[in-house]
Amino acid sequence: MSKPLYLILFSALTLTACGGSSSDNSGNPEVPLPDLGRCNVSSTLNVNTTDSGLIFLTEPSYQVGQPSTLIGKIGNQDSRQHQYFWQQTAGPALELTSQRSPIFSFEASSSGEYQFELTVTSTGQTYSESIPITVTDETPVLRLRNDHQVVQGNNVSVRIDRINGEVPSALSWCVAAGPNISLDLSNNERALFTAPNVPADTVSIIRATAQVDGQSVSDDVHLLITKEAPITSTFFEEPVARTFAYNSDSPYAQTLQRCVYSNQLTSLCNINQLPLIGQLNQNLDNQLILDRVLVSHQWMGDNFAEFLTSLDPNSDFARLLQSVTAVVISYDIRPSFYWVATGAIYLDPNDLWLTKFERDTINEAPDYRSGFGSDLNFLMPWRYVKDNQYTSYLVSREQRVDRNWQAAAPDFASLLLHELAHANDFFPRSSHALLQGPRLYDDYLRRSDSKLLVSDQLEGAYPLVSQEMFSLADVRFRGESASETQKSYQPNDISQFFSNDRASDFYAYSTTREDAAMLFEEAMMSHRYQIQRDVGVTDYPDSATASSIVVDWGQRGRIGQVELADRAVLVIDRILPELNAQQWVANLPAPIAMRAGETWQQNLSLTAQQTVSQVKAKQSSPSTLLLAEPPLQLSGDRHK
Repeated sequence: MSKPLYLILFSALTLTACGGSSSDNSGNPEVPLPDLGRCNVSSTLNVNTTDSGLIFLTEPSYQVGQPSTLIGKIGNQDSRQHQYFWQQTAGPALELTSQRSPIFSFEASSSGEYQFELTVTSTGQTYSESIPITVTDETPVLRLRNDHQVVQGNNVSVRIDRINGEVPSALSWCVAAGPNISLDLSNNERALFTAPNVPADTVSIIRATAQVDGQSVSDDVHLLITKEAPITSTFFEEPVARTFAYNSDSPYAQTLQRCVYSNQLTSLCNINQLPLIGQLNQNLDNQLILDRVLVSHQWMGDNFAEFLTSLDPNSDFARLLQSVTAVVISYDIRPSFYWVATGAIYLDPNDLWLTKFERDTINEAPDYRSGFGSDLNFLMPWRYVKDNQYTSYLVSREQRVDRNWQAAAPDFASLLLHELAHANDFFPRSSHALLQGPRLYDDYLRRSDSKLLVSDQLEGAYPLVSQEMFSLADVRFRGESASETQKSYQPNDISQFFSNDRASDFYAYSTTREDAAMLFEEAMMSHRYQIQRDVGVTDYPDSATASSIVVDWGQRGRIGQVELADRAVLVIDRILPELNAQQWVANLPAPIAMRAGETWQQNLSLTAQQTVSQVKAKQSSPSTLLLAEPPLQLSGDRHK
């Protein structure tokens, strides 16, 4: 997806706090990709009719361990007119991740007879039918993921499974059915493309073929490209994924999508239509929060609900969520953001998945900003650590693994703290009774003009001063062209600019709103979880990995720097006054300096008595093998 109009319209005033789920499919969007070739042999689906008019499209056969699909439709009607619900009624229990989609994906772990029931509802009419299938015990050699529905014009990603940890050899791709498409195969095991416009809901089948043990093997992935209503929104003018209210009984079920994530949003909703959660009820009731959740997949809402129920013992998130109108979690949101125009936070589910099947449903299209600042000579990486170990479960998509909440919670907590810091920057709970409307955006303008935002107060009391870092932030985070002076800066120059100022992270220089959010996020992670944030300045080699970039300067727990304390206290006191920030900020751990001249990975252990060789040995142990060389995280990469 190209950069959406709402990022342009509101960037100066409203999207200074994280925004944008958009991304480009290719490294150079100015050069069109060629059409993918057609397969020599096409693929077809079986058509199964019923007396009610509901039609099932099924694959010719189903095997154990094979990514599989069923498609339901009502005659020739487009699916946007209906609501879908799939359930399994016979056979060994499966993990279901697409129950609310017209295209149902699954993977059977054992052979046998299975049956699925589909209920389709529309205005005044309900269809309900069952479809039996037989799964054989033939083991597939090649697996292509993931069958799913995508709206026309939206980004699509499909991925081939590795075999014994290796990319299948002689891997090639072709179109087995459906419209012509243009694949970005810069990573040959992950195909990216933009779904073409279609005259009606259309099945697209893409085939991958490879050589395994001297034999040619292939697999198909099935995509339902859906015809959507014409885009009329000036806010969401690029296609967005289909979403639904997590709680169908919510009094806001019909309002959520229309007001916060719709290509038909032509005017902003009033606060009497969708008020902040805390405007109506100050009780910390998770059900009131879940009534405002909008998701593209059921599991996203389920995991979010479990996080609130089981992993918020101090009710921090319940309090912070009082300042949003809605929570949107969708497979096409990347990176996460808060938008004052709607009052909602928009979350990338990549920090929320627990099973490999859940992760399979998340689109891999890269952040559209990924090439910004590529002609600069430095990087500013970050990571969260505890006891000299990563707390992030940073496993590449090539490895299909499950994880538990112990692995997932730190990343999701930090993400929520950041986005909710934005919401509470604009509308802290102390402001709720004073909001006049008619739109939340009108109240934002009044508060902004009067310098009442928390970030405005932070800037007034303790401003950042490095003009060099402000200008570099325009290059790295907004895509401005770097000047010759900026291109000439070396890591030691950046170290001086940054370390002598009072920002907790490079991203703080992108806007005053990000400055406040970064302070709040890092302080809360240290206080509540004893997890500290590393920030550093390194070189920028051609192949940048944790073990190849060399640290010029860095700190662990910069939020504990004395010069940052008053800034952190100001933000926390206005967002969560219950916490008595003055006392605990003063007791945050003092920062630990990194060792210049060593790699980012070697600086994972900053315990004085532990040698670098001991660190490497520890990271190579079986228990930490997945984290031995995690993907590099760079400042601002999770937010916009």
